Amino acid sequence: MKKLLTLVLLFAALCSARAQEEITKTGINFGPLPAIGYSSDLGWHYGALTDIYQYGDGSVYPEYIWKANVEISRYSKGNTVLHSFFDSKYLIPGIRVSAAISWFGNKTTNFYGFNGANSLYIPAMDKIVDGQGLYLMRRDIFRIQTCFQGTFGDSNWGWAAGLTYWNIKTGHAVNKGLSGGANDVSLYDLYVKNGIIPEAEKNGGQHLELKAGVVFDTRDHENNPTRGTNIEAYVFGSPDIISKHNNSYLKLALHFKQFFPLGERIVFGAHLAYQGLIAGNAPYYMLQTIQSINMKQINTEGLGSTCTLRGTINNRLQGNSYAWMNTEFRWTFAKFHWINQNWALATNPFFDMGMIVSPYRLDQMKSLTADKTVVTTVDGKTYTAADFYTQHAEKLHMSAGIGLHVIMNQNFNINFEFGKCFDPNDGTGLGINIGLNYIF
Repeated sequence: MKKLLTLVLLFAALCSARAQEEITKTGINFGPLPAIGYSSDLGWHYGALTDIYQYGDGSVYPEYIWKANVEISRYSKGNTVLHSFFDSKYLIPGIRVSAAISWFGNKTTNFYGFNGANSLYIPAMDKIVDGQGLYLMRRDIFRIQTCFQGTFGDSNWGWAAGLTYWNIKTGHAVNKGLSGGANDVSLYDLYVKNGIIPEAEKNGGQHLELKAGVVFDTRDHENNPTRGTNIEAYVFGSPDIISKHNNSYLKLALHFKQFFPLGERIVFGAHLAYQGLIAGNAPYYMLQTIQSINMKQINTEGLGSTCTLRGTINNRLQGNSYAWMNTEFRWTFAKFHWINQNWALATNPFFDMGMIVSPYRLDQMKSLTADKTVVTTVDGKTYTAADFYTQHAEKLHMSAGIGLHVIMNQNFNINFEFGKCFDPNDGTGLGINIGLNYIF
């Protein structure tokens, strides 16, 4: 171990010594990669992806003229990702345009119920056990997303507006390990049986979602900032004119990001966020969706796991409204040139916290107390449907960890992040994710 640490420090010192003035990139640059990774929630990841950057004559570097991203991949737990994305501040003069089209085929996705601490979590059942997938369901998502942004004169303030089409199909999980018999009861099935998930919603639905708001931004660089402030405040919602399941809703989202330089290569970053229901009745399958103005991840969901509370299990906390905070120190310990590209290595110890501040269908959840149907038996203890409404008060959920980032030209960022939650009811294992970009 000491030898390995010595080699890492020696490598960092050599890279720092080699660091020269940054190469100004011009023209088209590719970041092709095999989509090889791992998520403790989704399993092993394989396929192909690429980021394509057009820097033009280099006059705006490290910004780009336009960026495109394409991914075709699968996860070992049965999920498929087909995704393409485009972003440019220069396609239309004075207006930033971004658009994405994506399909996520999730034969087995996690469903842990509503309202965090109110939903019982049995760690031993967080997998397929004797043909039963207690915390599994199916969810396929087709999404077309657009966003337009502009500034108010020469100020740091701007506006944003966009439209997203969602087609989401949900149901019982599909996996060869599931028995499909009478004992294959999931939490999703319990919620449908007891009316917590209404009959009209159980198979998903379609929504046109509109968003509009204001942005304040003084960051020196969007993807790898060393200083500055970013504020986003916007409303988004759907009039439910397609599925017509009485699921019209309006939500408010607030994001505050601050970056402080602590020396030449260390940055402290903080992200405070809130997303909550203002009016209406959001369907259950839209609770985990965290809307964003500028996409940092292919699919932003929470609360829990990769995009919000790193180290907690995926989408552990679902409610009408929730708030969370991410903090981290970003230490760029090495900079160097390789294959005519600018490279940097950084590490980011982090601390995250969050909680549900407004519950979702709590009265309907209480109906579980009358259902004494046996759901599962673990280590000799029998659990009925009534046990899955715990009556516990919601509390603060926290996690911490560290990551390693390999960054090319300040934009293409491969991350390896490892997190651990403080409460075993939010997950007992080490949360591992290999993906792209800082989460904020």
